[in-house]
Amino acid sequence: MRDAMSILLRPVVSEKTYAQMETGTYTFVVDRAATKVDVRNAVQRAFNVTVVKVNTLNRKGKRTRNRRTGIVGSTPATKRAIVTLKSGDTINLFES
Repeated sequence: MRDAMSILLRPVVSEKTYAQMETGTYTFVVDRAATKVDVRNAVQRAFNVTVVKVNTLNRKGKRTRNRRTGIVGSTPATKRAIVTLKSGDTINLFES
């Protein structure tokens, strides 16, 4: 069993994810090898909440080009997990 923080790398910060937080849906960048069950268990252990649903998506890295040398590279591919919590449960991610 892996550590919860090795599965959940970081939350996704954007206007869309902030709007989804009001409805109990949170988005995280997760380890590429993590399954939906791994993500569910990691969120439940890390934040003491009940997870209703987990959706995952693999995002392919974008191609980039160095303007000076012309060398073509790419940004790294990532995996995101969209986690829906039981109504009434919340995660306080950005409170200090």
